[in-house]
Amino acid sequence: MKVELDGKEVQTTETGFLVNLEDWNEDIAKVIAEQEEIELTERHWDVINYLRDEFINNKENQPNTRNMVKDIGKIWGEKIDTKTLFDLFPGNPSKQAGRIGGLPESRRKGGY
Repeated sequence: MKVELDGKEVQTTETGFLVNLEDWNEDIAKVIAEQEEIELTERHWDVINYLRDEFINNKENQPNTRNMVKDIGKIWGEKIDTKTLFDLFPGNPSKQAGRIGGLPESRRKGGY
């Protein structure tokens, strides 16, 4: 996947994740989301910002979907389930939101 913004190509891996975390900004996120056919809403941004915060400020933590359900539910002040996150990011919430958020690809296995 190729990511281009203002005529400049941003380097990505074969699976579409940014090579350099520092290349990310909200405009890049919008380009990636558009390629993935996702229209970003406030809730999408909540998930993306949560994942970025976990990675950047919590020892490169990349939560799985189970942990995301708990944490995002607290952020939104409501009980949610995995379907809620899959409705936002049908390509797997932790991976797809992480890709849009400019994070490296997670290498963990399992843990829906």
